[in-house]
Formats: sequence, C-alpha cells, structure tokens
Amino acid sequence: MLNFVAQKKPFMGFFKGSKIYSIVKGKCPVCHTGNMYRTPNAYKLSSTLKMHERCTHCNTKFKIEPSFFYGAMYVSYPVGIIFAGIAFILSFYFFELGRLASFIVIAVFLLILLPVILRVSRNIWINLFFKFDAEKV
Repeated sequence: MLNFVAQKKPFMGFFKGSKIYSIVKGKCPVCHTGNMYRTPNAYKLSSTLKMHERCTHCNTKFKIEPSFFYGAMYVSYPVGIIFAGIAFILSFYFFELGRLASFIVIAVFLLILLPVILRVSRNIWINLFFKFDAEKV
C-alpha cells in the first residue's frame, strides 16, 4: 500500500524568489530566509524598526551606508496614500459615511497601520538595492 503525504506549501512560498515575498514577509532580500527585524510583530512598538545588522542566514549587511533607511521616507508617502485610498473607498462608498466621518476613518486607519507602513516602506526601499540570489538560499 502506498502512503501519500500531502505537503502543504504556504501561500507566500509560491512567491519565494520574488521581491514581493521579501517585502511582505520582512525577509532578507538576498536569501529570503533570514529575518530583517528582531521581532516579527510590528506592533511591539519598542522594537518596530529594530533590525538585525546582518542577515542571520547569508550574512548580507542590511544597512549599506549610514542613514540608509532615510530613503524609506520617500517610499512611505505613496504606501500611506494607498492605505488611505483603501480606507476612503471602504468608508465613503461601501459604508456610505459622510466626508468628515470618512476623514476620521482614514486618520484612525493610518494611525493603526503606522508600524506596518513603516516596515513595508523599509522593505520596499531595501529591495530596490538588493536582488535575490538563489545560491545563498
């Protein structure tokens, strides 16, 4: 009798090797194995932006130069606009709230998602300068 074992492949595993995987999961942009952040929970506010200096798997240095992640501020603006647009569409069109209520929803939505926006912006920024190397996996 043959025993077949179904291997569950996580959904994001499908994207491994692409920049999307590294951006969404917060993994090293070179090997997609090591974590960039010391804590996986972005809502632990004392360590939201605390990163490893190097990848624990492939030893890639994340901070290429001093003040490297200041450039992520330029990325955080459009990321914030995207989240604000989603909040506006949901509140104004789907829930049919007025303009003032929609504004309040947007402000609260952005405040709640601030740690996520900060991390995603850093992830996008670092992925602009590194590329995936299958040999380092």
